[in-house]
Order: sequence, then structure tokens, then C-alpha cells
Amino acid sequence: MKEQTAEHTITSQNRLELLQIADAVAREKSIEREMVISAMEEAIQKAARSKYGADNEIRAEIDPKTGEIKLFRYLEVSDQVENEATEININTAREQNPDAQVGDIIAEPLPPIDFGRIAAQTAKQVIVQKVREAERERQYEEYKDRIEEVVNGIVKRVEYGNVTVDLGRAEAVIRRDELLPRENFRNGDRVRAYIYDVRRETRGPQIFLSRTHPTFMAKLFSQEVPEVYDGIIEIKSVARDPGSRAKIAVTSQDTSIDPVGACVGMRGSRVQAVVNELQGEKIDIIQWSLDDATFIVNSLAPAEVTKVVLDEEARRIESIVPDDQLSLAIGRRGQNVRLASQLTGWDIDVLTEAEESERRQEEFKQRSQMFIEILDVDETIAQLLVTEGFGSADEIIDVDAEEIASIEGFDMDVASEIKIRAEQYIQEKDREHENKRRELGVQDDIASIERVSPEMLVTLGENNIKTLDDLGDLASDELLELLPNSNLSEEDANAIIMSARAHWFDDDPIEKIDDNEVSNNQSGSDQNTDL
Repeated sequence: MKEQTAEHTITSQNRLELLQIADAVAREKSIEREMVISAMEEAIQKAARSKYGADNEIRAEIDPKTGEIKLFRYLEVSDQVENEATEININTAREQNPDAQVGDIIAEPLPPIDFGRIAAQTAKQVIVQKVREAERERQYEEYKDRIEEVVNGIVKRVEYGNVTVDLGRAEAVIRRDELLPRENFRNGDRVRAYIYDVRRETRGPQIFLSRTHPTFMAKLFSQEVPEVYDGIIEIKSVARDPGSRAKIAVTSQDTSIDPVGACVGMRGSRVQAVVNELQGEKIDIIQWSLDDATFIVNSLAPAEVTKVVLDEEARRIESIVPDDQLSLAIGRRGQNVRLASQLTGWDIDVLTEAEESERRQEEFKQRSQMFIEILDVDETIAQLLVTEGFGSADEIIDVDAEEIASIEGFDMDVASEIKIRAEQYIQEKDREHENKRRELGVQDDIASIERVSPEMLVTLGENNIKTLDDLGDLASDELLELLPNSNLSEEDANAIIMSARAHWFDDDPIEKIDDNEVSNNQSGSDQNTDL
């Protein structure tokens, strides 16, 4: 209907009707009246050029009050006219304006034109295109700041599983992978969804909606639970397996309010409203805790956890559950533990009490056997050391003999002998690593860096890190990846790398060269001695 009206706008000489149509289009498309009039002016200009010639610089003006159309041809004042379509002789120009100068622009009025069918059709297409562009720009400006809002709309069409939604003042799309499994919509259905992105594309601004986004669930709870909307209850994190199951962690700013109970509602009315919107998706509401271990235990509900072992550096945790609770803790196809991991941000390993006991017995045997071999002690002494928490020869060296002597059945003589044997073992291993390091060609400069052990040097050499420049080129995470068993922190890794880079910033290059020569000479001398 509007396209027919746009064509009538061009062919009609009724000025009042022209303005009335501009007002109607502006109201219907929710765009500025000036934009519609500007589109009409551009359409008239294009039609006029087709009559007077494309080389002419023609401008059209529509009086926004009276609807009167005026046409002008813009000509540049010149001494010598080379193109009569765009230039005018200075003498002719001064007949119209005595003050005209070379380089000025003269607006020459043109008579009104009678649009033919082709010109009118062309003008109509220009108007429709300009109005559509203005409408799209208005949609983008309106919705670009509404990301993370939940909106309601009506399904307009479904194509290849993608749902186009009429939001009233704009259209949005829910892609197939953003719909819940087994969820089908038909034209005219009402739908509620979450705006997760608005961006400009070649075919105009696109508004993308989602019903699977974790934040969509949080927004639904905000609508159903007044305490969440008011900020009394805070939703800390959400993990979803869309259409199947979800976990949501909540905490209360007011100690007198139970966050889990408030989200569940009387007889489950509040959570059931969210479940119904999400096509029956089961929701576990979890009490968030500042203590990571407590939070992780809560997140594995409905399973009961008897013990947890945390590795804070790796953000990994072992959860020990009774034997009959294993399937409940893991969930169907690992769903429960996977959602708990997403909710907490920790990698979670689930073990039964029997598995944990068997593993610890195996670790106990391995460590005992290690001490028997490296310290040349009997099984009883080795087991006592493991029972007291010792796991390596380095740990024995790091404690005083008195602490070892305090172990039941030990005395100072035994403790001193154990420390001596541990030191001898470490020294022998260091010599082996030093020889291996030299065979690999790892420079002495690296060996002198603090916190770099002989074992690390061998590992670096095996990975072709043999010079200070090789080491300095690494990032901290790359170094930690090369040395997974080194127990280095990120701060230690950064310190090692910065030490390797120190020579890059040496202010005295001559002194640097001399030092290197000395180092090389010493290295050569050492090698000659070894040989």
C-alpha cells in the first residue's frame, strides 16, 4: 500500500497531499519526517537528471510547510567553459549576479518537470529504498543499547529452523541453535527471548535472540522473583544444558532471607514459572558460598559428598562420594558433574570412597618403594616417612634432622643418616642432569639463572631452548607448559624469563661483548678440563 502511495507522491501535483504522505510514512515507519522529505527530494533529483542529463548537478527542494517543489541546476563560474552542463561563463553569471566571481557556484532555477512512467517508477524506488535505510538505522539505534534484555514478540515466519520474530518496531531472528531442543514455533505464536547481539550487516541491522543463553534464565528469575529484581538476592552464575537441566547459584545480601527458598517460591510457584517457560527444563537452585570447597559440594547436589581435595593452582578438585552416590553425582551422560564444573569454574573429578582408598594405597606403595630405592632403607622406615607426609628426597632435605627424629621409632642418628643419603641422591641426580645439559648444548648463562634447576635445564634442552634468547622469547604460560612438573608459579616463570631478557637491555654493548667472550672462554676451558 505504501509503495503505491510513494508512486502517487511523485506523479501528483497536489502539494498538500505530498506533505500528508510524508507525515503518514514517517508515522508508520517511526522515522523523522525530514528523512522522508529528504528521500523525496533525492527521488525528484534522480528523475530530473534522467530528463536534463546525468552530467547536470541538479538539486531539488521541497518546502516542508507548503509542499512546493523547486529545481535548481548548480553551475560553477569559469573563465573558459569546457562543460556547459556544469559550468557557466563569468559574463553570463554576472548578468544574474553582479558580484559573481570565478569559482563561485550559481543556482540556476529549472522549470517544473512532468514525470513520465519510468521516471516516476525510478523515483518511487529511491523513496522506498531511502525510507527502508532510515527505518533500519532507527532500529539499530533503538536496539543496540538493549542487549541483555528479555523481549516478547510474535512469530512472523519459520525458515529452515530459524525463527523470525516481530517485535513490533523491528524484526529479530532466533537461529536454530539458539532454540530449545524439540521446540517448534508456528506463525502467530508468542515467544519470549533474550537479546544477545545487535549488529549492522549488509542487509541491514540484525537483532539476534536466544532461548538457550544462560543469562536468559537469570533474567527470567529476575522477572519472577522480586528479591532478585530488587538486588537483595544475587545470581552468581548459571550453567545450562538447554531443554534438559540447569543449575543456578544464588546468594542473599540480607542474612534473614533464604535465597534458595525465595527463588523456589511458595510450593515451587516461582521456579515452576521459569520451568514452564523453558519447556520443562529441570532447575537445581544452589546456595553460593565464598568458600570454594563448600560451593562445589553444594553444586554436586543432589549427590552427597563426603570429602574434597583441592588443587588451587590447577583449579581442580577431587570429590569423594559414597559408592551408591556415584551415578547420582556424575548424572546421566556426565550431565550433573559437567554442569557443576561450569557453574563453579573448577574441573571436578568424582571418585567413590572405594576408588579413593585404592588409589591412596597405590600411591602409598609407590612412594614407599621410591624411598626404599633412593635412600637404601628398609620397608618400615620408608612407610613411616610416607605416613608423615614426605613425598620426595627434596622434602627430606628441606626439614631439620630434629623434625625427622621426632617420628616415632626414629632417633637423631637415623634422621641424620636419612638426610645424608637424601642429599647424596640429589647431588648424584644433579650431576647426571648437568652432564645431560652440557650434552644438549644448553648454555651456562641459563644455568646461572635463579630458580632454574638442573632437571629443568635438561627439559629445556630437550625442547630446543638452549640460549638466553631462546628462553627470553617464551611467554610465562609457554614456559610453564614446557615444565609441568617444576612446581613453578606464574610469578616464578615471569622472573626467570625477565632474567633471560636482561642482556637485551644492557646499556654498554662493549662490556656485554667482553663478558660474553669471558664466558665463552671459561666454558671452553671447562669443556677442555672435562675432556
